Amino acid sequence: MRRDSIFYRIFQQSPALLFELLETTPTNAAHYRFDSVAVKEPKFEIDGVFLPPNNDGTGVVYFCEVQFQKDERLYERLFGETFLYFYRNRDLYSDWAVVVIYPTRSIEQSDVYAYRALLNSTQVKRVYLDELGDIRQLPLELALMVLTTLKEKQAPEEAKYLVTRTKEEVAEPALSSAIIEMIKTIMMYKFTELSRQEVETMLDITFQDTRIYREAKEEGRQEEAVELVVRLLLRRCGQLSKDLRERITSLSLPVLESLSEALLDFAELSDLEAWLEKHHKSDRD
Repeated sequence: MRRDSIFYRIFQQSPALLFELLETTPTNAAHYRFDSVAVKEPKFEIDGVFLPPNNDGTGVVYFCEVQFQKDERLYERLFGETFLYFYRNRDLYSDWAVVVIYPTRSIEQSDVYAYRALLNSTQVKRVYLDELGDIRQLPLELALMVLTTLKEKQAPEEAKYLVTRTKEEVAEPALSSAIIEMIKTIMMYKFTELSRQEVETMLDITFQDTRIYREAKEEGRQEEAVELVVRLLLRRCGQLSKDLRERITSLSLPVLESLSEALLDFAELSDLEAWLEKHHKSDRD
């Protein structure tokens, strides 16, 4: 199960979620953005980096590592990447911090003696998901993280609970839809032998049950459906050009539904453009 990609999708959707794991939260936490960065000479690819909104030399850069498999050289790599990136960008940030997320303590690197000063400092936070408490008492998106760790026997019941809770607690249709889609994705990773439809049946949901399209279908508001899909795309891909917006506006409601499911796997605008081109070709055929 590719849990790290799921976690990074959760962080892309809600960057401020990282700070719910920390004792100290920056005053501008709501304005941080999640990204991945490359550090050259030697080249490192750092998947989880939280960048402050104004890189004027006063912000704190946060590095996040999601580790679900034993790696006896994790801290060597993690601190090497962290220090090199901070060195290359020293003029942009005043400080750094690292958050490492484990499912349980048993996954952590065995020999940590060489890094005892760092690991026991306020700059490094280790999170063990099985110690966060009852999944039903956690904030929704933290609960999604814990859901990835549950056994197959327990996961369906808790996933169904989280779907119901999402519908009841999340007023914004786009965010509600995104969280439910994430729950589906987690369950599809857990139950790889099941199809998407079978997972939806397991959870007693279909995409049409979510607020984003139930409201649009009931009231026949094509424009509202377009607006909501665009909002989802802005969360996933960033700003959309006028041409892309016009192409999305021209889509029918069923196609918008297909796009809303597909976009959860988009990483950049080129994925959206490829999807639209493929759909256009299918229509012509």
